[in-house]
Order: sequence, then C-alpha cells, then structure tokens
Amino acid sequence: MIARIALLSCYFLAVLAAHGPLRAETSDRVSDRKRQKQAAEQERSELRKKLSDLKEDIVKTEKARGDAADALADSEAAISNANRALRELASELERTRTHLHALTVSQEALEKTVQAQRERLEKMLREQYIAGQDDRLRLMLSGDNPNRMARELRYLGYVSAEQMKAIAALQKDLAAIETNKAEAEKARESLDEIAQEQREQKAVLEKQKNKRKALVGQLSGKLENQRKQAGRLERDEERLAALVDRLATLITQQRKAEEEQAKRRARARADAKEQADRKKTAERKPGKSSDNPKSTDKAREAEPTEAQTAPAKPLPEQPLPPPPPDGAEFASLRGKLKMPVKGEILAAFGAKRPEGPNWKGLFIKAAEGTEIRASAAGEVIFSDWMRGFGNLIIIDHGGQYMTIYGNNQSLLKRPGDRIKGGEVIAIAGNTGGNEQSGLYFEMRHQGRALDPLTWMNR
Repeated sequence: MIARIALLSCYFLAVLAAHGPLRAETSDRVSDRKRQKQAAEQERSELRKKLSDLKEDIVKTEKARGDAADALADSEAAISNANRALRELASELERTRTHLHALTVSQEALEKTVQAQRERLEKMLREQYIAGQDDRLRLMLSGDNPNRMARELRYLGYVSAEQMKAIAALQKDLAAIETNKAEAEKARESLDEIAQEQREQKAVLEKQKNKRKALVGQLSGKLENQRKQAGRLERDEERLAALVDRLATLITQQRKAEEEQAKRRARARADAKEQADRKKTAERKPGKSSDNPKSTDKAREAEPTEAQTAPAKPLPEQPLPPPPPDGAEFASLRGKLKMPVKGEILAAFGAKRPEGPNWKGLFIKAAEGTEIRASAAGEVIFSDWMRGFGNLIIIDHGGQYMTIYGNNQSLLKRPGDRIKGGEVIAIAGNTGGNEQSGLYFEMRHQGRALDPLTWMNR
C-alpha cells in the first residue's frame, strides 16, 4: 500500500516537474517587433516610391532656381519624421503597458487556480490512501459478493477518472502559466526596446532642430527676399496644382487596379465553390447495388461520411481596409465641416496678395505644436516635404475631393492611412521658408480650388 501511494505521489510530482518554470526563449524576441515594423514598411514601399517619383518629376525643372527653403528640406523632414516616430512609440508604449498589466492580473489568477488544484489533488490522493480503496487487485481476490465487487470497482473507476481530470486541468493551467510568463517577458523586452528607440528619436529631433535653427539664421535675408517674389508664389501654386492633378490620376489608376483585383478574387472564390459543389454532388451519387444485402450494408459502412469527404475549408482571406468615403458623402457635408485648427484667419480665400496671385486657401494662425485635425474622413495620399509648402499632407475624400494642409512642423500620418474626421494628422509649424507659424489649408474638387469657409460650420 505504501509503495502504491508512493508511486502515485511520484507521478503527481512528475506532472508538476514537467511543467515547472519555463526558460523563455528570448534570443529572437527583440527582432520579432522589428520584423513586424519592417514588414509594415515594406507594404508601403511601393506607394512611397510612386509618390517620390511623382514629386521629383514635378520639381525637376526647378532645381536650378536655388530656392533658399530647399536648404531646410532635409532638417524639416527629419524633424517631422522624428516627431511622428515619437508619437507612434508613445502609443505603442501605452498599448504594451496595458497588455503587460493584463498579463500580470491573469498570472495572479492562474497561480491561485493552480494552488487550489494542487491542494485538491493532494487531498484526493491522501484520502484514497487512507481509505485503501485504490487496490483493485485486493478487491478482486477477496472472494466477496460479485455485485458488491462490481459496484466497488465502478466507484474506483469514477475516482480514477476524477483524478485524471484533475491532473489534466492542472497540466493545462501550468502550461498557461508558462505561456503567460513568456508573453510577459516579451512585453517587458518590447518596453525596453521602445524606450531605447524613444531616446534615439529624441536625440535626432534635438539635432535636427538645432540644424534648422542655424540654417534659418544663415538664410534669413534670402528667405525674406524670396517670400516677396511674385514669380515664386506663382510657381508654388503651379507646383501644387500639378501635384493634385497627378495624384488624382494615380488614385484613379489605383482604384481601378483594386477593383480588378477584387473581381478576380470573387471569380476565384466562385470557381472554388462551384468545384466543391460538383465534387460533393458526385460523391453523393449511389453506387451499383449488390445482390447480397450484407455486402451492401458493409459497403455502406465503409463509405466515408459527408464530413469526411467535404473539402477542406480555405483559410480566411485578410480583410480589406474599408473604402474611403465617396464624393457624394463628402459633398453632403458642405456647411458641416469643422475647422482643422482654431486660430485667427490671417489670409482668406480669394484675398489679394500684395506680392502675387490671390490666395487659393486659408492661412490660419496657430502656435507651433498645435494639433491639426482632418476636416473629414478619407485616405492620406501625400505626406512629405514640398517646396513652398513645407511639410504637406493631402487627404482624398473620394469623388476627387481633397483637403490640403501645409506648413506643418510634423506630419503624423503616412500615405495609405485611413483616417476619421477630427483625427489628429499633423502638428502646426512654419516649415517651407514661412515666417509665421500656422496652417495653410486648401480644398479642391477635380483640381479646382474651393472656398473652405463655405464648407465649414463655424
């Protein structure tokens, strides 16, 4: 008896030892996050290349003009990128902390459960040993009443089954604890990696801010002279108009390609379903009957069931992002849109510039660092530095409606991002050689400039 309980105890301890503390595999965890980021960047690379080629094509004829603001391009773009990276890292940091907290709470609950399971299993083993009801061989050799023996053996079977359930539950929860520990360790490593990236981006930001400040000091006179040149303002407007037209063409081509791809996928799914239906119908057809009913019954028993012959379900496709709002939806918002930033309007649509053509949009005064919000939902189709407008972001709202946000200190969204109305997309500044901090805001439909104030609910 003592030997048997000792064996049971050893088995119980072996179960616990098999799921003891797991040494987390940390060798490649840090690279997991980096690989995910690289994959996301790779997905955007084709679109970025198209936009870069488009921008270079528009400005290549003007390279010889030597615009003083071009000297600021690299540092202003770097400041924008660093600020966007810091904002994204802050969001990722908060998500990771929340996940780690949830893992910690889950770990505490699992440990309490495991402790209760251990105590329950130990109690079951102890009671079984004391009662001496685990010796089936002794019971069978006792020569007792067969009915009583059958009843006792059945009870012992119930006890054994309950023990196996308890051990299985304990094994499952011990495995869950180790998985939880591995996830928590991974989250902590991600926090360390994010903190390191934040330090690096802050260093880049400070370096580029100092570089831009020095350049502005060196070029202040030249920048002021060029701001007063009527020809420069006209070229800026022509450049923006050309960019809008080219983007409209690019969007049209991209939407057509997406529609064709969606049609091909739908046809492929329909063909696959048709083939599966034909196969299922063919398998349901009865075979040749036999004169021997027994052989027929055996043949039917040997036939695979419908569940066995059903074709394997295809893996679910990755869901496509929701399409951007169409033109009709945006047109219905006339008079209901919110201003992208609160501030004094220093220049209104149609107002005459003393040194050049009329304003095609609004210039809204805003302190450096003020958040700029999208006027409506849409898709970011351009997010880059551009001569005359600094860090520029353009949103497509469908139906060739676009909103344009220029002179930003930082752009927080990338091309291809789907955004909601009122979502923060940029930070106000005075990039592109502008003296005043604020937002330059335009609205266009089919390339034609619209008066934004007629669309705003002020």
